[in-house]
Amino acid sequence: MKKVLVLCGALLGFAHTAGAAVPFVEGDAASGEAQTAVCAACHGADGNSMAPTFPKIAGLGARYLYKQLMDIRDGARPVPTMAGLLDGKSDQQLADIAAFYAAKQISGSQTDPDLVALGEKVYRAGVAERKVAACTGCHSPAGKGNALAGYPALAGQHPEYIATQLREYRKGYEDPTGRTNDGDTRIMRSNAFGLSDMEIEAVASYAAGLR
Repeated sequence: MKKVLVLCGALLGFAHTAGAAVPFVEGDAASGEAQTAVCAACHGADGNSMAPTFPKIAGLGARYLYKQLMDIRDGARPVPTMAGLLDGKSDQQLADIAAFYAAKQISGSQTDPDLVALGEKVYRAGVAERKVAACTGCHSPAGKGNALAGYPALAGQHPEYIATQLREYRKGYEDPTGRTNDGDTRIMRSNAFGLSDMEIEAVASYAAGLR
């Protein structure tokens, strides 16, 4: 039997969605906590969802979370399961929610040992012949992201969710019904477009298991 190494939809996406287009607003975590009762149903009380269809949002960084909340509220990132949940929220309220979850710690995840070799290759070296950049530049070698730049952590995330977002970015390269909120640089769409299904599964599994 395959052994598994120890290494739900809404907020996680990847790099280059930082706050250049969305001025960052400092949030108050205590005020944010009071607004998260509805969030807990899918994302868990501390931002660590149990279901892989919903992302873990704990510890992803306030800048990243704030931008995703703004994009979801304003329609730049359609998320059917969050339809209407942020309507009427002010920028400050979204910043407060972001601050609350950013202060939490993401839990661990799992990776498939059969995918480690390919996943590590893609994560650390990219795929040069298809102009896919390494993930380390934005998400860090340990998968911790870059909170100040607005790049989310991947370590500990559900691998199924990471893979889903990569497929959505790949779709968004040509189809506007895919994920397109990675900014004018289109870095995530361009990178995902160059990845095969197997490479997406492998790099998602590897990134999730980083510590």
